[in-house]
Amino acid sequence: MGKIIFGDNLPILTEWDSENIDLIYIDPPFNTGKRQDRKRIKTIRDEKHGDRTGFKGQRYRTLDLGTSGYDDDFDNFIDFISPRLVEAYRILTPTGSLFFHIDYREVHYCKIQLDKIFGRKSFMNEIIWAYDYGGRSKKRWSAKHDTILWYAKDPDNYTFNFDQMDRIPYMAPGLVGKEKAARGKTPTDVWWHTIVSPNGKEKTGYATQKPMGVVNRIVQVHTKPADVVMDFFAGSGTLGDVAARANRDFVLIDNNPDAIVAMEKRLRTNKLEMVNCEHIVDKK
Repeated sequence: MGKIIFGDNLPILTEWDSENIDLIYIDPPFNTGKRQDRKRIKTIRDEKHGDRTGFKGQRYRTLDLGTSGYDDDFDNFIDFISPRLVEAYRILTPTGSLFFHIDYREVHYCKIQLDKIFGRKSFMNEIIWAYDYGGRSKKRWSAKHDTILWYAKDPDNYTFNFDQMDRIPYMAPGLVGKEKAARGKTPTDVWWHTIVSPNGKEKTGYATQKPMGVVNRIVQVHTKPADVVMDFFAGSGTLGDVAARANRDFVLIDNNPDAIVAMEKRLRTNKLEMVNCEHIVDKK
């Protein structure tokens, strides 16, 4: 069962039943101080009026489908996120986990707050998602990573399916032998994964969309079939897409109408027939 809920996540979370969600993954606004926008385009074959050249010299015309985005600016990000994290802790099942996706601007302050809410012993990992895409700074080292903080509600009893980890290639396969090289190795706390390609099939056109490969690794290792996962800053609905494919129930919450449209379109486009999606409009 999938639920898409339109509304402010805090009052929705406040009314949610305790110990009801097995995994929470959130990718909240990073407090960049600016508007996050992504231009959406589509290309069609047009030999006469094409403005770009594609495969085998074929000409394509670019159609502007508009932009989507949101204002990413908070006077005090910690005051904004803290009550939501308190509710996240309450609604997690005893074996549940929170994955908090953030960048360098706020991660240090957020970790201190999460230590207070979950307890320092519940901090399990700082995962670094590293990518290599986009512009380069000439004034400092270019920022090419995000941080994902993993907290287990009970640090002595949580879901961790080691055998469900996807394998990655060895950097020096010749040093480990053919058998190990063919099998690959398990990931560490540094995850190298490209961003969502601007021209790839996975893209939705929604600003700040995260790649399915990163979210899928979390879902496969930290949940079981029929578990319930939640993202209350759902954006383009990546968690819901991943969860549906993995036979997990999901709850997606967002107060941006563009996000609701993107999620519903994404689930329809990907023909996830297993999803009985309930669309709820929060009227508070």
